[in-house]
Amino acid sequence: MNRKLPSPLRGIIPPMITPLLEKNILDRKGLECLIEHMIAGGIHGLFILGSSGEGPSLSYNLRRELIQETYRIVKERIPVIVGITDTSFVESVNIAKVAADVGCDAVVIAPPYYFHAGQEELIEYIRHLIFELPLPFFLYNMPSLTKLTFDPDSIKRIVEFENVIGLKDSSGNMIYFHQLQYILKARRDFSLLIGPEELLAETILLGGHGGICGGANLFPSLYVKLYEAAVADDLFLTRKLHEAVINVANSLYNVGKYKSSYLKGIKCMLKEMGICEDFLAEPFHCFRGPERQIIQNNFTRLRTEIKDLL
Repeated sequence: MNRKLPSPLRGIIPPMITPLLEKNILDRKGLECLIEHMIAGGIHGLFILGSSGEGPSLSYNLRRELIQETYRIVKERIPVIVGITDTSFVESVNIAKVAADVGCDAVVIAPPYYFHAGQEELIEYIRHLIFELPLPFFLYNMPSLTKLTFDPDSIKRIVEFENVIGLKDSSGNMIYFHQLQYILKARRDFSLLIGPEELLAETILLGGHGGICGGANLFPSLYVKLYEAAVADDLFLTRKLHEAVINVANSLYNVGKYKSSYLKGIKCMLKEMGICEDFLAEPFHCFRGPERQIIQNNFTRLRTEIKDLL
C-alpha cells in the first residue's frame, strides 16, 4: 500500500473536471491552472476521472494522458486518486496500471454500468479486482448513474478484502451513510467520504471523513474552511459556510433543463474565472446564450459574497 496516502484519507478531495479543447484534446494549460487553483485553496487530495471528470465519456488514450499530466503537475504535493469505472473489467485494470506506473496513490471503482449485476455478482467482481489492481482502492456508490447500489450487507463483506480503504457515497441518502458508519466503526483506517456538497457539513459534524465535492473546483478555500469549521465543531461558522455552499449549488447546478446542468455550470463558471475552457465531451455541450448569461451574472455575485465571507 502506498505510504503517502493518509489512513483514513480526510478532507476536501475535489472531483476534478477534465478541461478539454475539443472532443479528444486535453486543455493542458487549463489543467495546470485548475490544479494550481485548487491546491492554492488548501485541498487535501484530488480525484480524477470521476463523474465530474466525464471519465466514462473519454477515450482511453485521453484518460492516460490526463493521469500522466495530472501527476506531473501535482508533483506529489497531495494524493491523487483515479477513477477506473468502466463496463470492461480489463480496461478498468489497464487504467489502474497506468495510474500505478505514473505514481498515483489509489483508484476508485463504481459498479459497472449498463448490465444490472446482483449483489453477489458485485461482491465477486470486487474480489476478482483485488487480485489485479496494483493500488489500494475506494468504492464509489453512485446509484443515479450506475443504477446499482452497494448494499450495506455487501459493504460489510467487501471491507474484509485487502486494500479496500474507503468509499465515496453520492447517493444523497444519509440513512444509508449512517448505516455504513455503523458497519465500519471498527475500521478506523477506512475513509467515508460524501459526494453531494449540500450534505458536507452534517457529514463532517456526524463523523464522516470529508467530501468529494464538485464546487471545490471553483471555490476550494470555501469547502476547505467549511470542513475545518465542522471538524472544530464551530457550529456558528459551519452554518455560515454551509449557507454559502448551498448558494453555490443553487446558483450553478440547476440552470437550464438538462441532467448535465451541474457539470455545464461548473465548466462555464471556470471559463468565466479564466481558468480553463468549458468544452464538454459528447453528447453534452457547453451552456449557450441565456444560460451562459445566468452563469455570468451569478459568477459576479458569488465571487463577491464568498470573498467577503472568507
